[in-house]
Amino acid sequence: MSAHNQFALLRQRRFLPFFIVQALGAFNDNVYRQAIIGLLFYLGVSTEERSLYTTLAPAIFIAPYFLFSALAGQIAEKLEKQRLIVITTTMEIVIMSLAAIGFLTQSMPVLLLALFATGVQSTLFGPVKYSVLPSILKPEELTGGNGLVEMGTSISILSGMMLGGLIFQVAGSYGPATAAATVIALAVAGNAVARLIPRVDAGAPELKINWNPLPESLAVLRMAKKQIAVRNAILGVSWFWFVGTLLTSQLPTYAEVNLGGGSTLYLFALALFSLGTGTGSLLCEKLSGRIVEIGLVPLGSIGMTAFMLDLYFARPDAPLAAGLDVAGFLRQPGSGRIVIDLLGIGLFTGVFVVPLFALIQSRTPKSEMSRVFAALNIQNSGFIVLAAACGLVAQRVLGWSIPQLFLALAIANALVALWIFTLVPEFLMRFLSWIMVHALYRLRVHGVEAHVPDEGAALIVCNHVSYMDALILSATIPRPVRFVMYYRIFNIPVLRWIFRTARAIPIASPKEDAALMQRAFDEVDAALAAGELVCIFPEGALSVDGSIAPFKPGVEKILARRPVPVVPMALRGMWASMWSRRDTRLGRMRVPRRFRAHIQVAAAPAVDGASTGATQLEAQVSGLRGEEA
Repeated sequence: MSAHNQFALLRQRRFLPFFIVQALGAFNDNVYRQAIIGLLFYLGVSTEERSLYTTLAPAIFIAPYFLFSALAGQIAEKLEKQRLIVITTTMEIVIMSLAAIGFLTQSMPVLLLALFATGVQSTLFGPVKYSVLPSILKPEELTGGNGLVEMGTSISILSGMMLGGLIFQVAGSYGPATAAATVIALAVAGNAVARLIPRVDAGAPELKINWNPLPESLAVLRMAKKQIAVRNAILGVSWFWFVGTLLTSQLPTYAEVNLGGGSTLYLFALALFSLGTGTGSLLCEKLSGRIVEIGLVPLGSIGMTAFMLDLYFARPDAPLAAGLDVAGFLRQPGSGRIVIDLLGIGLFTGVFVVPLFALIQSRTPKSEMSRVFAALNIQNSGFIVLAAACGLVAQRVLGWSIPQLFLALAIANALVALWIFTLVPEFLMRFLSWIMVHALYRLRVHGVEAHVPDEGAALIVCNHVSYMDALILSATIPRPVRFVMYYRIFNIPVLRWIFRTARAIPIASPKEDAALMQRAFDEVDAALAAGELVCIFPEGALSVDGSIAPFKPGVEKILARRPVPVVPMALRGMWASMWSRRDTRLGRMRVPRRFRAHIQVAAAPAVDGASTGATQLEAQVSGLRGEEA
């Protein structure tokens, strides 16, 4: 749809320093946590003591999310965000200095205290991490920017775990000093880069902070539930953490018991999942066409379920050999299928979660963004703890094998997704429209990103060539659009459900239904008053010959009541579509000459609604359309 490449953001100061800071933070957290495990092996402590740490450490790290997320959300709302990022990265230097003392003195209490402090620092940084993106990115860049952040986080976690695990193996007797120097150096680097982030204004500088965590936690959780789509997007993100936690926590034992390997094979399996997640995150911008396309969420969920089911059938019992390294595993029968399954689960997990983050960012007021993400962190923490508990119950109480746990997770994923999509039909509606548009056409867009306003009310006027026009425009405009359409088109089977879920506005001529026409004008005015985008087809009916019919005065009636900016748009190439009226002889619709035909959508700069009329708008749309119908 556009020559834009999301990687271009990595060359821009508004994004690159922030990207590096969040990646370094995730990297350092995992270097530190794995280095503690390395120290335990270095000290030769018993298996029971190591097991105690692996049980305590996640709880110590995650506890601050429950305790301080609401406070962190308020602070992130009140302070200028670049300043807050510098403060949190400065905290990281102090905390890692404490951790360095713990490594040098080989003191586990000091290291666990620093781990708790690291959780506090991560809690403060969390609401900033995602609430800053809508301030530095355009709406059409949100999906690509979130994809880059998720990719960076996945790769940072994986590489941090690998480096942290290798420090004591490579450095030997210098391991404690190497670990101490590494975590401090990474913290200093993050702080230095944070100072290069441009200023980002506070979301609500006048906010009065409530220091009592319990009532404020309840308040931010209620705030996150105000919009149904946002509430369920948050639920979807938390479910992503549940699936990821349950899956990755089983990989060490799965690699040993079911794949016949050890720690290297576990890291290989984790690398496959992480690389898949990063790849899926990056694919979202291409698949979405640079809009916040929540239709990808059902696609991600379906893919996750399919590959988790196949992972169960790929290796339901014990392996043929033991003590395998990566090369030995890859030589085993069926190993390629497991590799593809782990990559596929990760890939569709990325496709699932990135649009959800973008949806939360695009539909949450900036003055509430940080607190909504604080609520997300609280809920995520609960789901992570629940995932750990479910894993323990399934294996130690129910006696399930890990493949059986993967099977149950696949079924649960399908049921949860179905529940979310039933609660919010918009997810499924966008999925169906995304499939229809991308199966039938190849889109090229001119000027939409530049001329459709990022926020606020606007009226879009466009020529009307086919029954698919509304779906095509919704696939190219970054913001949700309220379409005004002829009631007979609105009532077409299958499409009717999509249009109604998209809150389209049916209209009729005064001769057919005067009351419906008046209701339509009232709905349009209410939508514009609420700051929404409304699209109308001023010709009043589908084109009968491919040309543009005279615009009816309804557009002037709308602008007389609410003189908002008007964005002229035009569809090109749709006349040859099977959905147009090009050939209706014998009641047949013409089959398109080419599968996935090339079509175009063009937009012109917005004009003042108070000083324009139907004739001028018709001329502009006609000029945009050119000779191609």
